[in-house]
Amino acid sequence: MLENLLHGLLQPFESVDSFVEAGGWVLPWIFMSGLVMWTLIVERWWYFRVGFRREREAMAQAWDRRPEHKSWHARQIRRMLIARANARLVGSQPLIRVIVPLAPLLGLLGTVTGMLEVFDSMSALGYADARAMSDGVSHAMIATLAGLAVSLSGIFFIGRFQTISRVETELFADALKY
Repeated sequence: MLENLLHGLLQPFESVDSFVEAGGWVLPWIFMSGLVMWTLIVERWWYFRVGFRREREAMAQAWDRRPEHKSWHARQIRRMLIARANARLVGSQPLIRVIVPLAPLLGLLGTVTGMLEVFDSMSALGYADARAMSDGVSHAMIATLAGLAVSLSGIFFIGRFQTISRVETELFADALKY
């Protein structure tokens, strides 16, 4: 009974392990890039929902506490507050924008290494044997699939986060009255 329960709990991990083995040495790198990307996506989502609201309120109160708003110095402080808000809104988006195209490139690297395995098996045997070539083709296709899956899962969020950053910056600028 306990052995069956343990086997049932470990089965997803065994499936992932066999998937990584079938995908070759590039798959852990693709997995790590996806993990980093999704950690940054969750961080940005949390920041938009919770963190920025607090910071926006604090910066708006600092602006409202100023005795005057029309001088050149006041306008420069306003510009600085807007730039600071925009920089914080953008935050880790550049890193996410790097990981999104990096994942398919890692998948392409896995494809090339898988195809090299195919050619190596063909040269070792002296002829094309389907069984010998299937392992290399499997590595190639699984790596490509994993790289594309990681990349496609992040593309939506990049566009969404850019829109939110732009809109929130404009709304914050509008809230700081002269």
